[in-house]
Amino acid sequence: MLPFWSGKTMTMSHSQTPEIFEHLFVLELANNHQGKLERGLRIVTDFSRIVRFNNVKAAIKLQFRDVDAFVHQDFRDRSDIRYIKRTLDTRLSKAEYATLTTAIRRAGCIPMATPFDEVSVDLCVELGVDLIKIASSDINDWILIEKIATTKKPVIVSTGGSSLKDVDDLVKFFNRRAIPLAINHCVSLYPSADHEIELNQIDFLRRRYPLNVIGFSTHEHGDWQTSIAIAYAKGARTFERHIDIVADNIPVAEYCSLPHQVDQWFKAYQKAVTMCGAPGTQKRIPLSRESHYLDALVRGVYARRNLSKGHALSEDDVYLAIPLQKGQISCRELMRDELLLSDVAADGAIMIDMIDSPYAENEQLKALIYQRGL
Repeated sequence: MLPFWSGKTMTMSHSQTPEIFEHLFVLELANNHQGKLERGLRIVTDFSRIVRFNNVKAAIKLQFRDVDAFVHQDFRDRSDIRYIKRTLDTRLSKAEYATLTTAIRRAGCIPMATPFDEVSVDLCVELGVDLIKIASSDINDWILIEKIATTKKPVIVSTGGSSLKDVDDLVKFFNRRAIPLAINHCVSLYPSADHEIELNQIDFLRRRYPLNVIGFSTHEHGDWQTSIAIAYAKGARTFERHIDIVADNIPVAEYCSLPHQVDQWFKAYQKAVTMCGAPGTQKRIPLSRESHYLDALVRGVYARRNLSKGHALSEDDVYLAIPLQKGQISCRELMRDELLLSDVAADGAIMIDMIDSPYAENEQLKALIYQRGL
């Protein structure tokens, strides 16, 4: 029996490669609502406008925690532990999360959440979020992962700080259950410097998990254009950033993006899509004006001397030169021993109708030859 990863191609049903991940932007609201519903609603409003203006597909992602169970009671007054204090200070009620989820959906975005405990997975189901995120910190929390799998909802996982076995095991788990899984390359440094984001990992993930959509979750700061262009060109198809707004005298974390920066991000993506062009899985179809330009550089076939009807052409009978004229055969169509159907004067163009050629018998090809050249 082959091990899970052997370099062999795995089989998977079409349902496991859903379009929901393709060209998807995940806007991580996280705890930037600061535990205030109105602030969260304003973030949803401000960013959904940018999403609509750029005509992109975007999810706005919340974080769900059953706070009273998530933080041990003996540590709830430890204000010196930053992540505990922030978890307690930014809690929202179930009703407030429901209001935010509804607002996200009405704004034309996809409701998404990162549940950090099993009760929060149930909340994802209750509120009808479309996508579930597994945070880098939970990539081997199998109690939580198994609970998430019971929902059968599409899942995106970030791979920051993970081992190769962690990712292999997770991919195997979800693929065997036919649950759609996208895998985000991620470096869990907040913020990340340019030399730390390791974009070549996208190549690695695409080769190792060819049947899963690969994405890029970033915490970099100072540049909203370069990395997404590179990531898209490397094959990433879902992208994630933390978002925030300037309001309420609350400082914005360096790894968060403001609305005008996300606008730059979207536009850089769209430019990358335009420049990369057709999918890299097949040969592109040349543009008609490109073909016309190249046709002008193709050499036509001219008679080296007077040639008589019935003569079988050889290389000594002709020469190649520009320009190529409409209806004239080119270097592409010239074949040895083709019979002339009419006389040709020296230096005259040999036309498609003058030779007994397979090209002359195909009316479609013949029409193309008459459309090209001068």
